[in-house]
Amino acid sequence: MSRPAPRTGRYRRPLPPIGRYALRVAALAAALGLWQLLTSLDVDLWLRFSQFPTVTDVAHAFADRLLGADYWTDLTDSLTRILTGFVLAAVLGVAVGVLVARSRLAEDLLGPLLEVVRPIPAIALVPVAILLFPSNEQGIVFITFTAAFFPVLVSTRHAVRALTPVWEEAVLTMGGGRWRVLGSVVLPGALPGIFGGLSVGIGVSWICVISAEMISGQYGVGYRTWQDYTIVDYPGVFVGMVTIGVLGWLTSTAVELLGRRLTRWLPRTSYVPGARPTARPTAPRTLARALPAPTAAPTDQSSDAEEARDEHLV
Repeated sequence: MSRPAPRTGRYRRPLPPIGRYALRVAALAAALGLWQLLTSLDVDLWLRFSQFPTVTDVAHAFADRLLGADYWTDLTDSLTRILTGFVLAAVLGVAVGVLVARSRLAEDLLGPLLEVVRPIPAIALVPVAILLFPSNEQGIVFITFTAAFFPVLVSTRHAVRALTPVWEEAVLTMGGGRWRVLGSVVLPGALPGIFGGLSVGIGVSWICVISAEMISGQYGVGYRTWQDYTIVDYPGVFVGMVTIGVLGWLTSTAVELLGRRLTRWLPRTSYVPGARPTARPTAPRTLARALPAPTAAPTDQSSDAEEARDEHLV
C-alpha cells in the first residue's frame, strides 16, 4: 500500500506591502519609545541610561542643525567623499576581480600582493594616506576607496569562478569571441555576486570615511560628531550618529535597488515557511538565443519505471 501524503501545516498569508511598512514603522516607534522611557526615568541598572540624552533632546538638536549651514556643508562633503571613493572602488574592483578570475598570469602577478594588503584595515592606512597625498581630502577618498575595493574584488572573483562553463561553451560554439563571452556570460552571470560585494563595500566605506574624518578631516559628518564629543555635546553626537545611519541606509538601499534593476532576469520568489520555491533558475537574457532549446524527455524510461512499480505492488 502506498504511504499517505504528509500533512502540511497551515501558514498565514503574507502581509500586504502597506501592512509590512506599518509594522516597520511600529517597530521603530517602539524602539524610540523605549529609549525615551529609559532616559527620562534615569534608569541605572547595568547600563547607565541616565547619561544618555532623551529622544526629545536629540530631536531639538537635530532641528537646530537643520536650520544651520554647517550641517549641510558637512553632509555634502561626506557624500562627495563616499561617492567618489566608492565609484572608483566599484569600477576597479570589478575590473581587477574579473581579470584575476579569468587570467592565470594576472592571478600570479596580482594575487599575492592583493592577499597581503587585503587583511590590513583601511582605517590603519590613514598614516600612509597622510604621507602619500598632499591634502586631507585626497587621503580620505583613498581610505574610502580602499575600504570598498576589496569586498568588491573578492565577491567579483568568486562570482566569476562560480559561473557554469556551459554558458561560455555555448557562446563559443555559436562563433563568439572573448569580448562576446565577457559581455554575454561573465558580467551578466556575475552580477548577483558583484552587487553583493557592492552592498558590503558601501557599508564598510561609511565606517572608514567617518573614522578618517574624525582623525584627519576638517569638514564632514564624522568630523562634526567628534567635535561635539570633545565639547561634551551629547545630543549633537547622537545627531551625527543618526545622520550616518540614515545616509548609510539610503546608499545601501540605492545599491540594492540598482542590483535588482540590472538582474531582473533572475527568478524572484517570496519566502513562505515550509513551502518549496516554484521559480526555476534561468539564464541571462543575453544567453537566451545562444542556449539550445529544451527537448522533451524520452517516455521509455518513465513507462519502464511505471511497469516496475506495478509489478512491485502486485
